[in-house]
Amino acid sequence: MFLCATKKANEKGIILRRRRIGCFGKILFILLVLALAIGLILVDSNTRLVTTEYILEFPNLPSGFDGYRIALIADNHGAEHGEDNARLILSVIESRPDIIVLVGDLVDRYQPGLPVSRQLEITRALIAGLTPIAPVYFVTGNHEWDLGPGYLQELISILDEAGVILLRNRFERIERGGDSIILAGVEDPNGPADMITPQAFIDGIHQNEAPEFLIVLYHRNYKLDMFSRLGVDLLLSGHAHGGIVRLPFTDGLIGPRMEWFPTYTSGVYTRANTQMVVTRGLGNHLGWTRFLNNPELVIVELRQ
Repeated sequence: MFLCATKKANEKGIILRRRRIGCFGKILFILLVLALAIGLILVDSNTRLVTTEYILEFPNLPSGFDGYRIALIADNHGAEHGEDNARLILSVIESRPDIIVLVGDLVDRYQPGLPVSRQLEITRALIAGLTPIAPVYFVTGNHEWDLGPGYLQELISILDEAGVILLRNRFERIERGGDSIILAGVEDPNGPADMITPQAFIDGIHQNEAPEFLIVLYHRNYKLDMFSRLGVDLLLSGHAHGGIVRLPFTDGLIGPRMEWFPTYTSGVYTRANTQMVVTRGLGNHLGWTRFLNNPELVIVELRQ
């Protein structure tokens, strides 16, 4: 009886150990699959460039600009999508824009392993590919001002020599089909303390130009209320990087001021008669990794 009982006990122990090993193997397999899936999502989220198109209707849009297409690019931070940004340039070509607007943070001195000098080379190649497609307009972001005077001036020279129109608290009247609109660029507040305020700048445009339709380029994404009060029809921004991590039912997880669950990180937002479009941008900052938040080229088509 004793020997029999011992044998049965041993058999039970072996069975239990086998079950434990089998259970551990299943858990390990599941963890490996999850790790692989997360890894693939991370690679896709940081390398696959997407193009997002928005069709926006404005009752006061001059008829000559019905169907006008704008390519919105922001927050490159020295990133390359293909050699010399060939994939980005091809995406812009395929989108058939009437103009291309760059709303800041082309370069970033805090980019790990990517010196500013190299980022300026990347920017030069990108601009060389964009300017033959359509007129290109530029306004600064916060990281342009963080470069310091030497590098900032070098960047401005690269843009200017390539024929980019610098809207540094300036505006241009654009004509099409016998009609005209105003495109204005408001400098990032990281600029000189004595520069004109956005309120004074936009008020001056209304007083002196009386635009039928006013588009403003402004890097930061959280001034919709202010520009709505100033009578801006369309505001084009970036800065938020899409919230870095995008989860279901959120407007991004982390904001540019390190706040949780920010608003205005990606897409179209409306306040009174003003519509704002925010792009998720093209690059990262300080080595942050995107998740479910692909680099993005935005195309805005204006309709009556």
